[in-house]
Amino acid sequence: MLQILSQLFSKRRKQFWLSIAMFIVVAIAIGSIQISLARIVTPTHPLDSLTAQEITAAVALIKQKMPQQEIHFPIVALNEPDKTEVLNFKPGRPFKREVFAVVYDRSQNKTYEAVVTLKPKTKAKAAVLSSWQEIPGVQPAIMEPEYEIAAAVTKADPRWQAAMRKRGITDFKQVVVEGWAVGLVTEAEKSSGARLCRTLSYFKGDRWNYYGTPIEGVVATVDLNAKKLASFSDTGVVALSKENWDYDPRSLSPLRTAAKLLKILQPNGHTFKLNGNEVSWQGWKFRYMMHPRDGLILYQMQHEDGREFRPVMYRASLSEMVVPYGDPNPQWSFRNAFDVGEYNFGTLTNTQELGKEVPENGVLLDAVLADSQGKPYAMPDVIGIYEKDNGVLWKHYDYRSERKDVRRDRQLIVTTTAAIGNYDYAINWIFHQDGSLDVRADLHGIVLAQGSDSVTTANRDTYGKLIAKNIVGVNHQHFFNFRLDLDVDGEANMPMEMTVQSLPIGANNPQGNAFVAKDAPLTTEKSAVRDLSMAENRKWAIASTTRKNQLGAPTSYMLMPSGNTVFFPRQDATIRDRAGFATHHFWVTKYKPKELHAGGEYPNQSNSQQGLPTLVADNEPLIGQDLVAWYTFGTTHVPRPEDWPVMPVHHAGFKLMPIGFFTRNPAINLPESTPINHSS
Repeated sequence: MLQILSQLFSKRRKQFWLSIAMFIVVAIAIGSIQISLARIVTPTHPLDSLTAQEITAAVALIKQKMPQQEIHFPIVALNEPDKTEVLNFKPGRPFKREVFAVVYDRSQNKTYEAVVTLKPKTKAKAAVLSSWQEIPGVQPAIMEPEYEIAAAVTKADPRWQAAMRKRGITDFKQVVVEGWAVGLVTEAEKSSGARLCRTLSYFKGDRWNYYGTPIEGVVATVDLNAKKLASFSDTGVVALSKENWDYDPRSLSPLRTAAKLLKILQPNGHTFKLNGNEVSWQGWKFRYMMHPRDGLILYQMQHEDGREFRPVMYRASLSEMVVPYGDPNPQWSFRNAFDVGEYNFGTLTNTQELGKEVPENGVLLDAVLADSQGKPYAMPDVIGIYEKDNGVLWKHYDYRSERKDVRRDRQLIVTTTAAIGNYDYAINWIFHQDGSLDVRADLHGIVLAQGSDSVTTANRDTYGKLIAKNIVGVNHQHFFNFRLDLDVDGEANMPMEMTVQSLPIGANNPQGNAFVAKDAPLTTEKSAVRDLSMAENRKWAIASTTRKNQLGAPTSYMLMPSGNTVFFPRQDATIRDRAGFATHHFWVTKYKPKELHAGGEYPNQSNSQQGLPTLVADNEPLIGQDLVAWYTFGTTHVPRPEDWPVMPVHHAGFKLMPIGFFTRNPAINLPESTPINHSS
């Protein structure tokens, strides 16, 4: 009997614990459903980023249109709403949501542009295909899976394998094959219409930094759709570097003594406020969004002035980049990477960390983009926002009264970083308390190495510099173009060129010391294509044509250049057609919503002129119009040994400053900082 009771209680205990376990499983499942539902974001503003659900709905509709084809999605992004609709939007009102997609049909080698209109959940159809257009004769940006295709096709080719064996390399797993956009295309490549990618080879061995060991002389061109080599070039064996160029702490041991701990703390929290995708800080207010091509875009930048938020800029973004190399060798002359249009800069943005790319007082934000199959994916911690102490903003010491007034300079920095092959770029938007805005590109990464038989500089220094034994850093340039849709106190603006000129010696200038500032309007698009001039201290401004300050002058914002360079390829060089935007520093166009990229919409596999030179060809009038300023800045890099094996950061950029926009120094009313006295 006891045995029966014992068995009965044992059975009931099992049932009890089984019931508890089932209850827990159900509770977890319900919690998971709730969490999943909580992640469904409902846009509340026309410029909110696309949600994963919106991407999925749009891609599903496009795939229904082409069910049999092998289609890919180089770009899936918000189709930006009409500017007037955004400016007139009131919170709580309904608004239209559209998705823009570049669709590539690999089976037909055709490119399409689609616009999908998303419908409210109450509608029968979740989405409607509003526009579908083939774009003939173009190739969209290289997509991530295509790098793997290019590497596999290259390694499988007998010519490549023979080239490796000729160099004593028999274990092909020790070689990394890296894909490049084709850059300059030959007439044969152009006429073939094939989708192409070039590949470079590096000997990795048992190390991770393969960029230090280029297999010079070997370049392949891959037909990505046919999955075969379109061409192969082997110009001969060049010595490989024998050094270990890994730069992790273990490889570099012993390390120098670390600097003492420096803490960046804000015990009362950060000053900026986040409301969805809107940021407000110290009089500034703006919105942000990640784009698969452009990267970080800022919208609706406004500055508080009394009780009024005054518009400064509607949209600002990196528009295009180009990195031309200066070696005429055909294995190098094709290299002129358009990092935005050929590689989709935004998709190559990478995760940042507090205490590394972003100080410990920062905030990291996620983004959602679509992969080449159209599937949404999360990009964690790709946008960093933080405050920085930048020294003194303004100061004066009065000797008579012994009065000293000082205000510290606090900055708000919004930053992203992207890795494009060997180079890394950080794009920083730096807001100041005096109403100014710095735009700065930080250049990081590894110099693109060229293999060399030389071990001393006397033997090889023609198109670059020997930066280590058997490694040449080829002369090259980096150019950035930023599209700036300035709306200074509204959309009716005019461009101005500001210069300084010395006056001739005469009765009014007997000592020859006089110089004057002159402002001249730039009346048409062609007349607004301008270059820097140190001799004239040349700057540019976008001024309102409807609002004047208390002194009777138009309110305006000035573009103040920083370090810059000129485009060195010759006037008749093919790259000048491809990268026409880099041949001048400053451009102004009449606002057109589809004119977004200084290098054209489809620069991949194109030698023809497109972008800014074609945008200004109609020479539209500019006075009193809605204007877009385009500024190109660059740096000329003649590599040095100190740039190797990984280069110290190099900064380049420009500044936007109010000029007659405010009635006085807008930072004059900052509270005084409390001095800190350290006891001995």
